[in-house]
Amino acid sequence: MASMSFSSIISPPLQSVALSKLHLITNSALPFLDSSNRSTLTSSKSTFFRDGFPVLSPILSRFSIKSRSFASVYARAATEKTIHDFTVKDIDGKDVALSKFKGSILLIVNVASQCGLTSSNYTELSQIYEKYKSQGLEILAFPCNQFGGQEPGSNRDIKNFACTRYKAEFPIFDKVDVNGPNTAPVYQFLKSNAGGFLGDLVKWNFEKFLVNKDGKVVERYPPTTSPLQIEKDIKKLLAA
Repeated sequence: MASMSFSSIISPPLQSVALSKLHLITNSALPFLDSSNRSTLTSSKSTFFRDGFPVLSPILSRFSIKSRSFASVYARAATEKTIHDFTVKDIDGKDVALSKFKGSILLIVNVASQCGLTSSNYTELSQIYEKYKSQGLEILAFPCNQFGGQEPGSNRDIKNFACTRYKAEFPIFDKVDVNGPNTAPVYQFLKSNAGGFLGDLVKWNFEKFLVNKDGKVVERYPPTTSPLQIEKDIKKLLAA
């Protein structure tokens, strides 16, 4: 069977679409080319076409590579952000710069007062905190009412509940959203840096994020993982 060029089996209308797309690229993305060069570049008889389709020229290739390099720089900048770059409000409405926790291991938890996991989690969080706070562990609790409406009280109610019933001594912060359009920036950061099998959404009360001394998220645990199950990971980071 005789060989057939690819362009011979492509209809003229399809070639026309390819040509018009290259015109759009060169006219919008390459303003530094004069009109004669752009015409040559997008001519179907030019060396930039093969089998009726546009082939990326060396100029366009360099432009594409440069675009990708800029994108990688921005991506790197995003990943270089740490938990220490954020300021949040505590349970009393005062600003707290999380940079104060530089050099500490952080266990960050979204808490609730009326959940089936409340008693066991508050009890174990207090135990873990008491055991390791002198070694550099901080537990940051963020109340959230997005799961079954199980944190309905005011900040004052939440503070009294945690500190009176469970003797919680770790920092408790202002009530926040951890999902949806009003997600607190600190939780946007946590989720974007620790997606994994849990995905982008916090699934329920008492999901946990473990953050190292440099402010980077190193592990994420589902709500059913108890604080005592995380102890070995905490010890490892404290010793690092």
